[in-house]
Amino acid sequence: MLYTVETSIPKYPFEPDSKTGNKFFRINRIDAAVSYVPEEFLTPHRKDYYFFAFVKQGRSRHWIDMQPYVLKENTFYFTVPYQVHMKEAAHPMTGIVFSFTREFLLTDGNDFLKNLPIIQNTYNGHELQLDEKDLAFVEDILGKIYAEYHTANEWQQTMLVSYVKVLLIYLSRLYTAQFSGTDSAPDRQVLKKYLSHIEGAYTHMHEVAAYAQLMNISAGHLSEVVKEQSGKPAIVHIHERIMLEARRLLFHTDQSIKEVAFNLGFEDAAYFNRFFKRLAGQTPVQYRTTIREIYH
Repeated sequence: MLYTVETSIPKYPFEPDSKTGNKFFRINRIDAAVSYVPEEFLTPHRKDYYFFAFVKQGRSRHWIDMQPYVLKENTFYFTVPYQVHMKEAAHPMTGIVFSFTREFLLTDGNDFLKNLPIIQNTYNGHELQLDEKDLAFVEDILGKIYAEYHTANEWQQTMLVSYVKVLLIYLSRLYTAQFSGTDSAPDRQVLKKYLSHIEGAYTHMHEVAAYAQLMNISAGHLSEVVKEQSGKPAIVHIHERIMLEARRLLFHTDQSIKEVAFNLGFEDAAYFNRFFKRLAGQTPVQYRTTIREIYH
């Protein structure tokens, strides 16, 4: 069987709400033990939608891209599409969870929502700390979203999008402050576009020049701007994305090294081995053995 990056780890699609019929957004309160079937534990999977959870109380342990998170009370968690999730255990939890598709982001009529920092997730963050003021705001706006969603009113969709927009703007402020170390991040439009292009093409485009051509700018200018805005050379972003997926596949699947290399755009498995060892300090086989000894 020929594996691909998309099919080797199961992908869970967004499930429309059976009660409201909403195909792009859903929100629910969690007030008890979360009900999972045993097969879902320690089973890696991807979601093809954005997922957000305000945890009022809880202590379950979840993994996102091989990073463990033990849920904390009064904390906000979030993920973006196609990251690898894994549930280790489920304990009683209270809070509110909501999710939405890429299509929902377009209902605002422009690209504003999809370009917000928490949606772009440039820093690959998943946990936001809430102080007393943040907690009051988040709980209040989530209550408004929940009430609007579960009550059939005129202009409901417009109200819903408006409330969610306010929440995502507020969370993006927290995201920028907590992950960038500054309240006034510089203009990151070039970097955002570059990272977005990498996300869509890293399995077959490995050179900065190819992305520069795609963006209609010179490779030199792209490299200079990306280094200035991120602190990293442009090529490093490509390599980091390839390595993230390589680690995912080595940890979560039984693909051969040759299959992993092919799925990531390497025609020569030997070159992939050298590439991986140069960046990780160990061969793909050594990494797979070590990581599984630690976490299995």
